[in-house]
Amino acid sequence: MKIAVRLDDITPDMDWERFFKFKALLDRYQVKPLIGVVPDNRDENLVKIKQDKVEKEIPEDFWKYIKQLQSKGWVIAMHGYQHVYSTKKGGMFPLNNFSEFAGISFERQREMLEEGKKVLAQKGIETDIFMAPAHSYDKKTLKALKECGFRALTDGFGNAPYSWKGLIFYPISFQLSSAFKKKDGYSTMVVHTDTVSDEDLERYEGYFMKSNVEWISYKEYLEQEPVKGNIFGRGKEFFMAKGKHLLMKLR
Repeated sequence: MKIAVRLDDITPDMDWERFFKFKALLDRYQVKPLIGVVPDNRDENLVKIKQDKVEKEIPEDFWKYIKQLQSKGWVIAMHGYQHVYSTKKGGMFPLNNFSEFAGISFERQREMLEEGKKVLAQKGIETDIFMAPAHSYDKKTLKALKECGFRALTDGFGNAPYSWKGLIFYPISFQLSSAFKKKDGYSTMVVHTDTVSDEDLERYEGYFMKSNVEWISYKEYLEQEPVKGNIFGRGKEFFMAKGKHLLMKLR
């Protein structure tokens, strides 16, 4: 099994101390991830930084630092627009029952996507990959993404990238322990560095040391030829996501 890594919730005011600890782990094992950058973060839950404690660790220019990571082989996705959950909709991939996009009018979704791309472009960053906050999006999101020049999403379940409705989906892992047991295929390990403890770092290092797993750069994942998706696969994916959401609520 070949597994790539994606890092969510990359913002100027994230917990840089934890981010750098995880980045050191990625560097040690030469894994170059996908990072979801929020263009205009307004989600107070993502504001983790404490200026008086880690100011020396903050890159002087956030956007310059992100471009440096990109030049070193890291891949950038646009992680929503402001990362503010405004609806209680799970959308087409209901791992959660809230969303920044699902349930909003097509016109407003397109406007948000355009504004997000504009912010990134002003900072010298271009991307055609979308990472939906809370993994939630709907049919209108997909239409708006295509009209705004996006070609891919990092979401879904499966063993390979697939094309559907004019977009390419790069699946994430349904359950890492199961993915580790598979011999063939591709998947993505999702990490929120803001919540990674030192104990978690030890666990992740154990993952990177597994002999039966090939950790790949996200660029390599993007180079894979997508299979053709269909409504049956999407239906299965929907119920898997819904089931996982219900199981998490029971825990």
